[in-house]
Amino acid sequence: MQTLDERAAEVSAKLAQLRRRMDAHGVEALEIRQTANLAWLTAGVATYVNIASETSPVRALITPGRAYLLTDSIEAPRLAQEAQVEALGFALVAETWHARGDLVQRVAGGLRLGQDGEGSGVNLAAELQQLRSTLLPSEIARLRVNSRLAAEAMHEAIRTVQIGQSEHEAAARLAAETYERGGVPVVVLVASDERIANYRHPLPTDKPIERYAMLVLCFRKDGLVISLTRLVHFGRLPSDLQRKAEACARVDARLILGTRAGRTLSDLFAIARDAYADEGYPEAIDEHHQGGSAGYAVREVIARPDAHTPIAVNQMFAWNPSIRGVKSEDSILLTENGVEILTAMEGFPTLSVSIDGQAIARPAILEV
Repeated sequence: MQTLDERAAEVSAKLAQLRRRMDAHGVEALEIRQTANLAWLTAGVATYVNIASETSPVRALITPGRAYLLTDSIEAPRLAQEAQVEALGFALVAETWHARGDLVQRVAGGLRLGQDGEGSGVNLAAELQQLRSTLLPSEIARLRVNSRLAAEAMHEAIRTVQIGQSEHEAAARLAAETYERGGVPVVVLVASDERIANYRHPLPTDKPIERYAMLVLCFRKDGLVISLTRLVHFGRLPSDLQRKAEACARVDARLILGTRAGRTLSDLFAIARDAYADEGYPEAIDEHHQGGSAGYAVREVIARPDAHTPIAVNQMFAWNPSIRGVKSEDSILLTENGVEILTAMEGFPTLSVSIDGQAIARPAILEV
C-alpha cells in the first residue's frame, strides 16, 4: 500500500500538470466535478456516493496558489478523517448540506473560471482526459495491484458457476468477490447459453444456466477501472464454438500486439476490422465496439474510424473483440518494453496464439 506522502507527491505532480494547462488556456481557477477526474487528481480518493453518477457531491477548485475540495457537511468528515485530503494538499471547505450555494464562485473570487465540462467558463474536459490517460509510476503500481485483485475476483466467481444457477446468482457472486477485495463492480454482465450470441451487453436475468456462461466485470478501485471477461462451458465444447473462440482469440492477439506507441486508436480499429475479415466474420466489426483506452473511465476513448487519439507508453487499454457466442477481454498496459497483460489468471486455461512470429496467450473457454 502506498504511503500518504507518496500519494501527496502524486497529487503535487498532477497539480503542476494542471496549472500548466490552465495557464496555456488563460484559466485562473479550474472547477473539477467529474468523478473520474476527481479520482485522478486526488490519487484515488472516492468522492462519489452514487456509483452510477458521472459527477460528484465534491468539487475541486484549483487556483495558481491553492487546491480546494468543496463539499457539504455530509461528505466533509469522511474526506477529512478517512481520506485525509488535507494531508494530500487540499484545503477542505464545507457548507451545511441544506444551505449549499454557489461555493465555487465565492471561493474563486472573480478569477477567470474553467471547468471539466460544459459551463460558463472554459471547457478543459479534453485536457483532463489527456492527463488522466497517461499514468504516473505511482498509478501504475496501484493498477498492477488492483488488476490482480480483479482477476482473483473473476477467477473465484467463474469457478463457482453451476448448472441451474441463475444469471443473477452468478452476477451476485462476481459482485461479492469484487467488494471483498475492496473494489466496486461498476459493470457486471452475465449471459448464458443463447443469450451470449444474442446480446453484446447482456444484463443478468433470472434465466437458469444450462451449459454455457459468460461473466464480464469492470472493477473500480482507487478510481482506476479494470475490465475483463471469462467464459465457462459444461461438457466438451462444440466444434463450431471452439472455432469461434480461436478466431476471437486471434483478433484479440492482433489488437494487443498492435497496441504500439505512435499509432492511433483509428489504426487499431482498422486492425480489428481486417482481423475479423481474415477470420471469416467481417460483420463482427459492426456488431459491437472493440474497446479502446482505459483508466479512470471504463473506456477513455473507444477505437473508431475517426478516433485519431495517439497511443503512448504508460497508457492502459481494454480490447474486447467478440464474435456471436464468444468474447475475449483483458486489461493491458503499454510499457517501454511492450504490452503487459494485467489481468492474466494463473491456472485459467489459455490459447496460445502466434502473430507474425510473436506468441501470446489468450484466455480459453473453461471446460468443466
